[in-house]
Amino acid sequence: MTHRTSGRTGVLAAALGAAVLIPTAVAATPAAAATASAVSCTSGRAGLAARLEKDITAAMAGRKGTIAIGLRDRSTNTTCTLRQSSAYDSASVVKVTVLATLLWDAKKHDRYLTDREATLAKAMITKSDNDATSSLWKQLGLTKVKGFLAAAGMTQTKPGADGYWGLTQITVRDEQKLLGLITARNSVLSDNSRAYILKLMGQVVSSQRWGTPAGAPSSVAVHVKNGWLQRATHGWRVHSVGTFKGAGHDYMITVLTQDNSTMNYGVTTIQGIARAIHKDLVQVPTWTSVARYTPTTSPKEAFVAVPPTG
Repeated sequence: MTHRTSGRTGVLAAALGAAVLIPTAVAATPAAAATASAVSCTSGRAGLAARLEKDITAAMAGRKGTIAIGLRDRSTNTTCTLRQSSAYDSASVVKVTVLATLLWDAKKHDRYLTDREATLAKAMITKSDNDATSSLWKQLGLTKVKGFLAAAGMTQTKPGADGYWGLTQITVRDEQKLLGLITARNSVLSDNSRAYILKLMGQVVSSQRWGTPAGAPSSVAVHVKNGWLQRATHGWRVHSVGTFKGAGHDYMITVLTQDNSTMNYGVTTIQGIARAIHKDLVQVPTWTSVARYTPTTSPKEAFVAVPPTG
């Protein structure tokens, strides 16, 4: 079946807010203890795994915080992992799961998305709109979200309770599974659904295209979704998931971080790791210009996410 997109171009009034709605009283769930502290890579290309391990490790050197990494390149049969089963508050990264659930459910009922759903989906992904996400999360309900997670084999992902989708617990392993479903034919998501998700992830507004795309050459198509959230425990969570195709490669990257002192610190950590990966996979020249992140003085996800205490 197909999923049509809406002809309407308007988005919700709060479209620029990438906030995560969370209750003040709920404490963040700590990341699970890592079973390994060093990144581990394997590859079908001679020397690539060792080079990635060396360069990713160098990119993390001296960086504070807790970092989890996933890399998979189908073209060279390459994988890298670090703390792949550690759990993190999802922040807005969960919005890709929400969209996938919506499309999976529409496929089950052999129907198109409504104009309303398409408008909400576009705002949710391209501008990380929270009101749009809350509307779709409420419409779907936990039963459907859990149904999609089961179908996708994302057994480590735990949906946030009481409507707090931003407190969904995610892991690198499950995010890589989701990116894998989005980027290759499978029985869970239709081809049109996969194309629709990638289309929206490719249209994310420029101010939110930081993270895993940093260092990707212009010959590679980039699709990204980020999340950021500050809480009383574990400081800033800053996450980025992306898929990349071109220059003879087909790969996906997930980087989840917490215990960052500021949002910008977490972004810098992720981008250093991303640059090392792109350079090693695609052999990007050192002089090639890369995506830059300009810190903002008012990251809306942070300010809207946590109500004042007291």
